[in-house]
Amino acid sequence: MEVLGIDIGGSGIKGATVDTAAGALTRERLRIPTPRPAVPGAVAQAVREIVTHFDWSGPMGVTFPGVVLDGVVRTAANVDRSWIGVRGSDLFGKQAVVLNDADAAGVAEMTFGAGRGRRGVVLVLTFGTGIGSALFVDGVLVPNTEFGHIEIRGKEAEHRASDRVREEKDLSWEKWARRVEEYLRRMRDLLSPTLIVIGGGVSKKAAKFLRYIDLGDTPVVPAVLRNEAGIIGAAMAAAEAARTPVASAGHP
Repeated sequence: MEVLGIDIGGSGIKGATVDTAAGALTRERLRIPTPRPAVPGAVAQAVREIVTHFDWSGPMGVTFPGVVLDGVVRTAANVDRSWIGVRGSDLFGKQAVVLNDADAAGVAEMTFGAGRGRRGVVLVLTFGTGIGSALFVDGVLVPNTEFGHIEIRGKEAEHRASDRVREEKDLSWEKWARRVEEYLRRMRDLLSPTLIVIGGGVSKKAAKFLRYIDLGDTPVVPAVLRNEAGIIGAAMAAAEAARTPVASAGHP
């Protein structure tokens, strides 16, 4: 099934049509910078630009960088707070399924990427403007975990170890990796995962920093789908909702 997937991030909004059976983009993705301020109306206009670019009129999945419950935005850490309480289908149209961005990326990575076939507890983390998280137990998603906001040294983890922080502070890959490792050790101690998958935009540069990270017996691997995972996962959620219309929006 071909479905449009759109991934709203703190710095960019990306979209493409997706073959949801294969977990692959069918056309080259389009990226639009996230508006400043990232208020609902401005972001909706950017989403409409992507929809128009692909001449799309069918079901589509849209990710959001925050907690999404039954299609309603409940938190907005890296975009404007005016998003809180917004129902995605009211903003993007009735055919839109809206879900947490890291959850979407995680579902795609568990289905087609590094987590495929893995049992036990798997943690997928996306490093970008913030740190997104998706937790799976025997392949089943525990939605809206938002582990990027746990406290490390008196700050939210994403305020110390996101890719944005690396760029803003001009940290070397090794110095940034030490911050990431400290965060990963905290997550390992809390969750005892059998696998940690590192995704988001930084995943394509995994060779630059993963060699500095050692969690002992807990493997840490780069995402296979890299920064396309959110788009693919969004499309998968929309395809699933189209097959089961009675399902609640916002859950893949």
